[in-house]
Amino acid sequence: MKRTMLLHAELSMLIASMGHGDLLVVGDAGLPIPTGVGAPQRIDLALCRGVPSLDQVLTAVLSELQVEHAYIATEALVGEERTLPPWCASRTGFDVEEISHAQLKALCHKARAVVRTGECTPYANMVLMSGVTF
Repeated sequence: MKRTMLLHAELSMLIASMGHGDLLVVGDAGLPIPTGVGAPQRIDLALCRGVPSLDQVLTAVLSELQVEHAYIATEALVGEERTLPPWCASRTGFDVEEISHAQLKALCHKARAVVRTGECTPYANMVLMSGVTF
């Protein structure tokens, strides 16, 4: 049995196979996932409303994936000051760029995989760009 945090075999295998610049999307329960030829792999972790949360899945994924850059939708920013949402604000070690939700959905088509969580917060989606460890 693995000793690291991430136990989901399919997700762990995907992360192990990612190269520099590959994209992985971790999304809420409502994010449309492309289908058809050339569509990204779909890893559906959603069990019920809120389970697992986006924050929980990001924590597990980031325990194994070296991230160089990330994208979130501008619509996810909170308050009048337009600050990063809680599930994003605590993430360190990489830059987070805000793009429109339409642009984020377009990036889903270029992703290696889209991970669906049980998160039911609007616009709670993050596109992670794989980095290198050297």
